[in-house]
Amino acid sequence: MKERYEVVSTLGEGAYGRVVECIDRHKEEHVAVKIVRNFESFCEVARSEIAVLEEIKSLDDDNIFACVRMLDWFTHEGHICIVFELLGLSTFDFLQQNNFLPFSVEQIRYMAFEIFRAVSFLHRNKLTHTDLKPENILFVCSDFDVKYNHEKMCEKRKPMSLDVKVVDFGTATFDHQLHESLVSTRHYRAPEIILDLGWNQSCDVWSLGCVLIEFYLGRTLFPSHDCKEHLAMMEKVLGPIPLHLLKQTRKQHYVNHDRLNWDEQSSSDNYIKKHCQPLKQYMQMKSEEERQLFDLLSCMLEYDVCRRITLEEALWHPFFRPLKTQKQSQCS
Repeated sequence: MKERYEVVSTLGEGAYGRVVECIDRHKEEHVAVKIVRNFESFCEVARSEIAVLEEIKSLDDDNIFACVRMLDWFTHEGHICIVFELLGLSTFDFLQQNNFLPFSVEQIRYMAFEIFRAVSFLHRNKLTHTDLKPENILFVCSDFDVKYNHEKMCEKRKPMSLDVKVVDFGTATFDHQLHESLVSTRHYRAPEIILDLGWNQSCDVWSLGCVLIEFYLGRTLFPSHDCKEHLAMMEKVLGPIPLHLLKQTRKQHYVNHDRLNWDEQSSSDNYIKKHCQPLKQYMQMKSEEERQLFDLLSCMLEYDVCRRITLEEALWHPFFRPLKTQKQSQCS
């Protein structure tokens, strides 16, 4: 392509098109190229992504924040092609290949700090990612060590590096742009989006709360495919949705007598009882670091956006103190 990029293999495929690994013959280095399907709706998303990536590049010239770097873009036989630095597996693929054995609290702390700094940088620059999920957080390098897990009687992969980057800015939205009413992938979608109350940057905070608990459990917190069931799951995990949010929702069919309109005798309710429990009950060890992690999660998974923690605030949470102490001792 472009008499420059030689395709080596396919890295992934989706509705939007495919991502291929290429050798950049001008620089003799491996890169990833996203080739977008030639449909106007996908091309529009690609053009929007290019604009966001160019903005990120100009704002973070020194490549300090963990957002994927766009190296180039061009059109090839009518397809928009975006060239990225080549990264490793997504955190979701890593979990999947690791039999969904969860990450340790220490690993979560390191990855979360990198991700929070990156997304906080976006928020400071009036951008909301809107689609944060384990599939869109990639390891910079996915090499691993293998250890035997005696408890689960299977092998466990341990990443050799925990450096990660946020990818997929196709639906990233500037504060001044039109906010589509429906954003985010289902399991990571904030309650204000489901209730059609409008959304802002704090929907990214909710999504990241869901990502962190998924890293901790090795599975999604809200395994639902239906809006009302999703809200009922939230209530099981986080307690009742505040009345003022139910009164404001445009989706009044979700509400009955100032409560979530939910049948507790349904088979769906049995499914929820089986798969969901109050947030603190997911805590496995009850160690101090786990208590801090769950305190941070409860601040992120707050129904009311006015009370939900910002990522700037989250970076000062005691959960991250060991990292800051470590960095200070390295500097001294």
